[in-house]
Amino acid sequence: MSKYSPVVQPLIKRGLIYVAFSFALTACSSVEPPEKSQKNNSQTPLNGQSKDAPTPSQNSPVADFAKQVSINRGIPLAQVQLLLSEARYQSTVARLMTPPPPDQAKSVRNWQVYRQRFVEPIRIRGGVAFMQAHAQALQKAERLYGVPTEVIAAIIGIETLYGRSMGDFKVLDALNTLAFYYPPPIRPDRVKLFQDQLADLIELDVAGKIDARTQRGSFAGAIGIPQFMPGSILRYAVSAQSNQRIDLSNNFDDAILSVANFLVKHGWVKGLPIFAPVTPPTDAGKLVDGGLTPYLKWSELKAAGSELIVATSAKNQAADSPPNWQNYLMGVIDLPLPTQNTVKYLVGSPNFFVITQYNRSYFYATAVTELAQAIKQSM
Repeated sequence: MSKYSPVVQPLIKRGLIYVAFSFALTACSSVEPPEKSQKNNSQTPLNGQSKDAPTPSQNSPVADFAKQVSINRGIPLAQVQLLLSEARYQSTVARLMTPPPPDQAKSVRNWQVYRQRFVEPIRIRGGVAFMQAHAQALQKAERLYGVPTEVIAAIIGIETLYGRSMGDFKVLDALNTLAFYYPPPIRPDRVKLFQDQLADLIELDVAGKIDARTQRGSFAGAIGIPQFMPGSILRYAVSAQSNQRIDLSNNFDDAILSVANFLVKHGWVKGLPIFAPVTPPTDAGKLVDGGLTPYLKWSELKAAGSELIVATSAKNQAADSPPNWQNYLMGVIDLPLPTQNTVKYLVGSPNFFVITQYNRSYFYATAVTELAQAIKQSM
């Protein structure tokens, strides 16, 4: 039996599948992915003599970390130490995560370029096939959690091309590298983030939910079809069959329900449109705060010059009596179009900002929304 979903097999046969790079730190991300993925399965021992390997003097933070994990997670110290002793340093991981030198020109944010990467024919056709192949699980997720089937499909399509590209780095090695040997001490927040994820991975391993010695994923440690970080697996992953072990790498039903559960736990409102049916004011840029939380009342948007799109509003309100979006806080987002010397502005509902908790990017959440719409229309 093929290890790939029935959705992927016909695409492979037609030569339509290409390896798409998975987002770093999905399901709690704040890191933008590089343009291309690079695989490197070489593994340098922690105390090895390779020029890329850390020196023995760097082991003290690891020892302190092991003690803290043992105390905070209630795991025998020997088990933590044993697992960490098997972790390896991955120079490729450190290189991929390292930002470009300050003297290099910063890339310009371009919504059109980003959109073309993800809202495109391969993912749309793949999304239709995915929806058909996994209709039962998707409908179950929508029934239980209230998340539209096409939104779940779009997230999985953008993350891993419907399970085709899940990453080939050993997660234990990746998180070990990022927790202790990247980033530099001037970013203690990043150190804590990756150390927490490594602790979550250890806890999952000890509980028998993941084999940390063999589990593979992205260079940032994201795992499986939905690219969940270990912490997200601990808190949001669910089993389609409650008596079975959760498997996000092979079980599409588990992945589908877990994506829906993640969104609901972050505040998804059933029936609420992702974008409000509103035309932003001409000076909408003044309302963009760049944050990931809606903060504007409809009365404030209207006072600033926003106008209601009546036809869209009426259409939304007619379907299954959805909640009135005007009762919720909104947020104006910006989508730069530098080649056209303009910026596209949209008004996001709480559901838009929920999607940004999966990957902390206006571009990402908008691409998910538009891919979902394209898949639904193609159905």
